[in-house]
Amino acid sequence: MELVETVIEDVRWEAFGLEGLAERAARAVLAGLDLPAEGFAISLMGCDDVRIAALNADFRGKPQPTNVLSWPSEERAAEFAGEAPDLPEPGEADDPESLGDIAIAWETCAREAEEQGKPMADHVTHLLVHGVLHLLGYDHIEDEDAALMEGLEVRILASLGVSDPY
Repeated sequence: MELVETVIEDVRWEAFGLEGLAERAARAVLAGLDLPAEGFAISLMGCDDVRIAALNADFRGKPQPTNVLSWPSEERAAEFAGEAPDLPEPGEADDPESLGDIAIAWETCAREAEEQGKPMADHVTHLLVHGVLHLLGYDHIEDEDAALMEGLEVRILASLGVSDPY
């Protein structure tokens, strides 16, 4: 059973193979946190900068494009900075626990990958890992939380053969 339900709004994501990349990244995050892939569900939308700018304006009051946005299905953040959040319990195979939604924008991702001299697939994998960690309650506002989240990202990306993005 698939963990990530992908909706493609921009056809460039289809040719890129976003669906397979997202499934692989999400499974790696859950494995890296000792969570089963079965029993969870994530919704992903592959869109363009115009769509993500509208979402960013609506949900964050920032009317400009960004690379990735995440909407956790519930608040899972840790009580204290630097602590790991409480991880969710999986649902049943036929009634998985929703972790939330992610949107990712083509133009911003492509531009960032080029500017940073990274393969697009590696950059998108990093952003997907980042987004799934947000769904699980990780954040990077406080320095202690950022160190925890970035450390997890580096370890999970290494398990996927992607070099340290930091």
